Amino acid sequence: MASDDYQLSPRRVRTTVLLMAAADSDSTLSDFYARSHYTKRRGLLWVNRKGVDPQADSLVARLRTVTRLGFNPEKFRLSQIENDLQRAKRLKFDDEENTVSRVYARLEYNLTKACFRYAAGQRFGYVNPKQLFNQLDVRDSTSGRVIYNTLFDLPCPTAGSSFYHQVARAISVDSLSCFLDKGEPHNTYYNRLLQLLNSDSVSYYGRKLVMVNLERSRWRLNTYPWDERKVVIVNIPSYHLMALDGDDVLTMRIGCGSLKSKTPMLCSTITRMDINPQWIMPRSIVKKSIIPRLGNPAYFRQHHYFIRERATGDILPPSYGLRYGLESGDYLAIQEGGQGNALGRIIFRFNNDFSIYLHDTSSKEVFSRGDRDVSHGCIRVERPFDLAVFLLGKGQDKTIEKIRYSMHADVSPLGKKKSELTDDEAMVNDTLQKKLLIGSAKVKPEVPVYILYFTLYPNEHGKLRTYRDVYGYDGLIYNQLKNYI
Repeated sequence: MASDDYQLSPRRVRTTVLLMAAADSDSTLSDFYARSHYTKRRGLLWVNRKGVDPQADSLVARLRTVTRLGFNPEKFRLSQIENDLQRAKRLKFDDEENTVSRVYARLEYNLTKACFRYAAGQRFGYVNPKQLFNQLDVRDSTSGRVIYNTLFDLPCPTAGSSFYHQVARAISVDSLSCFLDKGEPHNTYYNRLLQLLNSDSVSYYGRKLVMVNLERSRWRLNTYPWDERKVVIVNIPSYHLMALDGDDVLTMRIGCGSLKSKTPMLCSTITRMDINPQWIMPRSIVKKSIIPRLGNPAYFRQHHYFIRERATGDILPPSYGLRYGLESGDYLAIQEGGQGNALGRIIFRFNNDFSIYLHDTSSKEVFSRGDRDVSHGCIRVERPFDLAVFLLGKGQDKTIEKIRYSMHADVSPLGKKKSELTDDEAMVNDTLQKKLLIGSAKVKPEVPVYILYFTLYPNEHGKLRTYRDVYGYDGLIYNQLKNYI
């Protein structure tokens, strides 16, 4: 080989890198940005006239650890990188496939590809939960445009162009190792699962189960439940709620959304509780149960249903002519508050875009079931009064007593005109108004609530428990992790 064949030409390296980018069919977001870096001619990151940036060695050291994450190092092109680094160090450019330009081009492209994959995966997760879950269930496609239900609404940032620019910048200014250190997950649950994945105990739980929950713990939230002093945590697969305040722990069973009306993952803060709330029925129930019974006043009286015009608030008799108004949403079908109401006697409200809340239920038998995916998305709680006491905290004895009274009082006369009441109802109504009845109570300070989805999660005693994959999410996550396995 002629001596000039050992001469490093950045131009030839760039040309070969562009050919590699064009031939790369890998489809992760990191791969897209790796290709984009070169097709937009942003310059070489690793190779200069002196050779390969020494930071390549520190990146290789990290890539050798991906087996601890359950991943295949070859998905990060580790052996090719190591072989080419050895060729570059030994000047072993001995055939047409291993000319100096080809070797350095492979190093340039493969190091960037591997770095982008690792940096983004450890910082944000190797699966984008918003993209995965929010394009899963179709809500409407009648307009010719498919609209999906939002199933993941946790405040979880994801990798975008600005992040990959930061990675490239870190390489350029020799700060990659520090940058990657900051991007590593450090929460206690992640560390615990990572240790489990690399122990003999992993066979007890199953490698797939550990890996998908390890991935969930990489999804970086703005705040975590274990960082809160006082918090309510609902884990959908466990069908349980945990309310934590220091060493005080309250647990109870819950019922969640069915497979057709899944409860979304979200976090918010509980701001107030309403006692004896009215239930404004979702349109799916209106279509199934209300519209077919228009013209049957007895059915409406029996279930304490009524119809209200949204714009004026007027109460309308349940005639057949209301059908189109109910279908359009101009009219609302509502169940009066009190005994027998589907929301039970109390509801716990927090801001969200889905009208999802924690609430009591008139169907207490649901809590004796094993599988409790039964609702239209809201979360039914087994011990609502105990949860109210927890949220209010100490020093709220008068409010707590009013809530206790109101949750058992006959409130059927409330809201009716005096002319509509019997003498006995009028007396009850007057007594209720003057005594302990309470309609709402604020939660101060507001208490964070997290609705999560973990199929391997610590119980109230800190012991890891496995739970049924209620909505089939584990398989979806694992299929995407196969890009790295």
